[in-house]
Amino acid sequence: QVQLVEPGGGLVQAGDSLRLSCKFSARLSFAMGWFRQAPGKEREIVAAISRSTTNTYYSDSLKDRVTISRDNAQNTVYLQINSLKPEDTAVYYCAAKIGIYRTDVTYSQLTDFNSWGQGTQVTVSS
Repeated sequence: QVQLVEPGGGLVQAGDSLRLSCKFSARLSFAMGWFRQAPGKEREIVAAISRSTTNTYYSDSLKDRVTISRDNAQNTVYLQINSLKPEDTAVYYCAAKIGIYRTDVTYSQLTDFNSWGQGTQVTVSS
């Protein structure tokens, strides 16, 4: 069982930047993703990163404002969001794809991931 813990959310002002972190409890690294779910909407991909730090994936609507990175020595994945907007208000989840697969592949579908954090609320006020 891999546990994912996501501190770092909270209430921020529009225009601010925020860095979310996700620490996973495993000796191996996995392909990771950040998703978000706004009230009344479906969960959507924000960004993803391969097991190595080689490859990343970004949602078209967010790619100019977000950066995903990882520190495998610290078992931590980060999501930097810049120029926050009220429409970024959502619960942000990190997810891991537990398994054996190539280290350079990114995954972006909800069903690709089989381990999820509890989520962290990000609220952006105007």
